[in-house]
Amino acid sequence: MTQEHQFKSGFETRAIHAGYEPDAATGAVIPPIYATSTYKQDGVGGLRGGYEYSRSANPTRTALEGALASVEEGERGFAFASGLAAEDTIVRALTAPGQHAVIPDDAYGGTYRLFDKVEKVWGLDHSPAPVSDVDAVAAAIRPGRTRLVWVETPTNPLLNIGDIEALAAVAHDAGALLVVDNTFASPYLQQPLALGADVVVHSTTKYVGGHSDVVGGAVVVRDLELAERLTFHQNAMGAVAGPFDAFLTLRGLKTLHVRMDRHCDNAERVVEFLEADPRVAEVIYPGLPAHPGHQVAARQMKRFGGMVSFRVAGGEEQALAVCDRTQVFTLAESLGGIESLIEHPGRMTHASVAGTDLEVPSDLIRLSVGIENVEDLLADLDRALG
Repeated sequence: MTQEHQFKSGFETRAIHAGYEPDAATGAVIPPIYATSTYKQDGVGGLRGGYEYSRSANPTRTALEGALASVEEGERGFAFASGLAAEDTIVRALTAPGQHAVIPDDAYGGTYRLFDKVEKVWGLDHSPAPVSDVDAVAAAIRPGRTRLVWVETPTNPLLNIGDIEALAAVAHDAGALLVVDNTFASPYLQQPLALGADVVVHSTTKYVGGHSDVVGGAVVVRDLELAERLTFHQNAMGAVAGPFDAFLTLRGLKTLHVRMDRHCDNAERVVEFLEADPRVAEVIYPGLPAHPGHQVAARQMKRFGGMVSFRVAGGEEQALAVCDRTQVFTLAESLGGIESLIEHPGRMTHASVAGTDLEVPSDLIRLSVGIENVEDLLADLDRALG
């Protein structure tokens, strides 16, 4: 199926079928890896299927982009070499020097670094604001200059929740676009475009790919004028997904719904265990009724996800010790794979925000809860808490 003819059935069906029809010549039910850089033309300008050079378009990437558009309920999808490549392309395509963006006050460290060290030099100013406070986001907007309101929900790593519908209204009232990083929730648990967002961005390295074996990024939009601008910049900047990476990401997308349900099941059990443990000072999870964003998350998410953060009794040294002692949870950056990961954000993924307003607590541990046997995960955490 092409992006113009999206499958309109349930999410699970679209994740498996959208973006591709069995190959007319062979009947192959899975898109082949088109490992080619260029394409024979039938005369000057006579393109077969619109393909001329694989930076501009590649059939494997086209299949992935069509599937991404379908599962995010958008009009066009774009696949990139990484999540940060996707973010940079959004900024260059949709803003200009002298304009301004509002970003989360607990943004992913790589996103903060991109805005503060790259886009700022290019000429885009930014201001941090808590995504959970619509009034604070509105106050951070600079009338006439703010072009983007950039939101993570849940945020990384403090799992704050932004009300997408309310934030879209605030952004649009100011003439700005709402960009939602949907990496933590995944398209299965949350669809920001349906709630009023203009742009959705993913690190497909995470839940969409799902197996910790491919790096990638994605952008999905519903407005065709935005799509045309992104198409131009994707080609002009060139940070596209290669055919093998597109193949792996599309393979992961086809099982996203099955994996996400197991991630959520296991995360809920981990949260229950941590909540009852006196060695844990605080558990942060949107599924907890005491979480300040719980009601919003319950309204806009199907379930509450596989990411869990917690603070340990004993401070930073104890947090580092817990990270060092796990055996089933692997000490590593990234998230969203089938395997469970543990990390210390202050020393790892969020080291770039140390000493800034976005600095995270030193006793914070972030878990990406995988799909292993949950009893093994609980026993591993019990040993590690020591």
